[in-house]
Amino acid sequence: MSDNGGAVVPVWTLSTKQGATVPAFAADEPLSPERLSELRGALAAFASAPLVTLEAHSLPTTRGRTKGLPLDAVSPLAQELSRLVARSSQEPVVAQVAQSSEVLYRMHVPAKVASEFGKGLVKQMPSKAVDGGVYGDLVGSTGVVAKATLVPVQAATAGAKGTVVGAAAGTAATGTAVAVAAPLVLMAVAVSASAYADNERQRAVENITELLEKLHSDKLEAERSELDGCRDAIDKATTLLLDRGKVGASLGLDSAVHAISTATENAERRVNKWEKALDSVVDNRVDVAELETAFPGIIDDAGEFRAHLELAALAIALKRRVVVLQGVEAGQSDEDNPFENFVRSLRDDQQRISDLENRIANVLRRLSQIELRSPTRLLDKVMTRKQVDSLLESSYRLRALAPSYSTTSDADVVIEIEKHRDGSLLVLPARTT
Repeated sequence: MSDNGGAVVPVWTLSTKQGATVPAFAADEPLSPERLSELRGALAAFASAPLVTLEAHSLPTTRGRTKGLPLDAVSPLAQELSRLVARSSQEPVVAQVAQSSEVLYRMHVPAKVASEFGKGLVKQMPSKAVDGGVYGDLVGSTGVVAKATLVPVQAATAGAKGTVVGAAAGTAATGTAVAVAAPLVLMAVAVSASAYADNERQRAVENITELLEKLHSDKLEAERSELDGCRDAIDKATTLLLDRGKVGASLGLDSAVHAISTATENAERRVNKWEKALDSVVDNRVDVAELETAFPGIIDDAGEFRAHLELAALAIALKRRVVVLQGVEAGQSDEDNPFENFVRSLRDDQQRISDLENRIANVLRRLSQIELRSPTRLLDKVMTRKQVDSLLESSYRLRALAPSYSTTSDADVVIEIEKHRDGSLLVLPARTT
């Protein structure tokens, strides 16, 4: 199967709820990516239950790699994908997918559905292959390598409860029931969101390690070690749950959750202190010395304030992984409607952690807008060039604190799953388009 030279790839529309209906669309010809995007919006607006679309592309050999969560060939997600392809393999373009040893599955979750997951689970994922770009098309080491034409796949007959089947994109008649694919959607969203959170964890750990090498703070080192020590228990619980196992006390997840909760409380306490300090600033102008007193090390790229920010980011990333685990467990507890339980658990449990992240972003935004004034002792004196340079440098460092991203989730979410030659999967971090 090839996506180059105008070749086509199959696309399925999958529902997460039994008895879902979609409006009628005419799709006698293959769809362009632009046309499919329009249909996604219409499906999201008019369908009676959440719908996602799934494409199956050939995997570019030169594709720029990124970190993700690996699953083996016998994992439930791999089996569900195989069933989906097998049930509609009578379609020529799907038969090519079945014969291909390496496939890139791309699931599009509409903004209307993605917003139910809440804020902060996904953001734009920068592309290392394209300077300043984000992953969208099929990206290789030299840039975008493919544009595809997409062919709707005829719906298969629904099987037993929990079986994943494909439904037509744009071919269903008005009122036609769409086959259920909740297990596939649940697992894809869960693994991809967990991969995103783990990427955030790795980034925070790397930053903290670099900071602590300069700070030599035993107390902060202990906080970092306790948090990063939770990774093993979370990784084991993630693997077990996604293999439909049960999480027991022997995994140590309870102690990990306690450590993460303690870390988030520390972060909230620090944020409260920062907010009070900012509220006390008069006319948004402050002396550098006064600012350093309220935010120790804020002017230093390797200061204590930066370490506290990274510790908070680490706690938030780990908390999000735990929230996803709890959502999967809730979803799998009722096989008739796992997606609804999953979404409800995600939305409710992550609200507090999203609020904390937004408060931290607001603190950074307010700090970036503060105007630094000359030290009080120099008000009646002419400042030296060195003092002026120091004040300017401090101002620039404050401006750089402004958050460079938005946590809004009113955009489509893309989940990419690489199937490799041995049947194993690599689920990439969820991202917005």
